Amino acid sequence: MTKTIYVLNGPNLNLLGTREPEIYGHHTLADVEKLCRDTASRFGAEAVCRQTNREGEIVDLIQEAAAKKAVGIIINAGGYSHTSIAIHDALVGVQIPTVEVHVSNVYARERFRHQSFIAKAAFASLCGFGIEGYRLAIQGLAARIGLAAKT
Repeated sequence: MTKTIYVLNGPNLNLLGTREPEIYGHHTLADVEKLCRDTASRFGAEAVCRQTNREGEIVDLIQEAAAKKAVGIIINAGGYSHTSIAIHDALVGVQIPTVEVHVSNVYARERFRHQSFIAKAAFASLCGFGIEGYRLAIQGLAARIGLAAKT
């Protein structure tokens, strides 16, 4: 049975490639999703990629990941990272190993971005690596849950 990793992207990440490319780069969400699918497959896993601009839908997707017995969650909750107790509570509630990802270095930006409710529910956080952070997150998740890379 294939292991499933949910890759959840929050508000405005559908605008990657065009939104503030000096901060977020020129890669698109499609590039992120391909990177995640390719990386997950190296570990014999499947990446289920979802993006929504709605906070409640992110909560629904986290609960869906639990119902589908996902082995991990990679989440870039975008602006909700800094505001959403609901997403935090959903992640804590499902008890699925989670890695938080941000394309930009949130600590080199506005002060309000330095607080993350998502980080408190994740075992690791990555920021500032561009979309490469997603690959690193999947590799770290795989190591955490004991998935070995296929040769």
